[in-house]
Amino acid sequence: MINVTKTFLPPQEEYQAILKRAWDTGWMTNRGVLVKELEVKLKDYLQVPNIIAMTNGTLPLQIAIKALGLTGEIITTPFSYVATTSSIIWEGCTPVFVDIHPEYLTIDETKIEAAITSKTSAILATHVFGNPCDVEVIEKIAKKHDLKIIYDAAHCFGVKYKGQSLFNYGDVSTCSFHATKLFHTGEGGALFCNSEYFETMYSKHNFGHDGPEKFQGLGINAKMSEPQAAMGLAVFNHLNEIFESRKKIVQLYQELLDDSDFKFLKIRESTEWNYHYFPVIFKTEEDLLLAKERLNKIDVFPRRYFYPSLNTIDYLNGSNTCTISESISERVLCLPLFVGLENVWVERIINQIKNDDR
Repeated sequence: MINVTKTFLPPQEEYQAILKRAWDTGWMTNRGVLVKELEVKLKDYLQVPNIIAMTNGTLPLQIAIKALGLTGEIITTPFSYVATTSSIIWEGCTPVFVDIHPEYLTIDETKIEAAITSKTSAILATHVFGNPCDVEVIEKIAKKHDLKIIYDAAHCFGVKYKGQSLFNYGDVSTCSFHATKLFHTGEGGALFCNSEYFETMYSKHNFGHDGPEKFQGLGINAKMSEPQAAMGLAVFNHLNEIFESRKKIVQLYQELLDDSDFKFLKIRESTEWNYHYFPVIFKTEEDLLLAKERLNKIDVFPRRYFYPSLNTIDYLNGSNTCTISESISERVLCLPLFVGLENVWVERIINQIKNDDR
């Protein structure tokens, strides 16, 4: 069975050796030595000013919304994982959807200002499949209208834009370290912010503590555990292998599909991409469903990611129409991409998509 992704597992003995350090102290959570070490390594590797490791990738979004004091409306994208929208609603705000660019698949920055009202407090945009939004334009809009910027950068580990980490843009960026991601801690995530917000974000991810007996304000438990950090430290040692393997697979996909009518994600200029996903955009939803059926017959299971367009989900009660997002979400399919995927399987997958029985 070939799924859309497969968790990269470092040698078990490497993980166990790292975990043993926590095991020997009996310190399994509450920011032990492994969590702190992982944060230092990631901060240095990514070249970011601040990082807070957390237990999943959704809580950083919720904490950012809460800590920035956002209210009313938050402008966002309909083409993202549901956590982007559900976090806004969960924190008592209203998502206002702006359609996406047809090639970059990120929020269409030219349509943001028209969606701003007196109730707008922030822009929460997603760097889709690790592809950067137009961060310069969004920053200008935010400054002009006194809005905060949060980037859902769940897929952006290792991505650089104009020479620096994509996590350095916006007031807050968040990332997922879920087991399906190219860097993972089994389950986990992180929040990145500048020093102005760090103390508040840090406090809120730890029940609001300001020292062991004082509280800065309302908080929640989002702390990463030592077993999670141990996995992250073990995976960290294999990052070059992970990036190189995924890059080769993407290049083979592109080569085999070069003569086809499919559209690929257009990577924004000045981006060092991370080869996190390989989305293919079909001409019609019918073509996609046929290809998916043919792949399933040979035990290959790609994913319709992201589907459906978030502005259409039931609990939003008929939100505004986003024509491009709705169309793309019906026609995009992410093909299997993970370390260890053999070339012969890549070729079989492409033959099935092309309806070629060779």
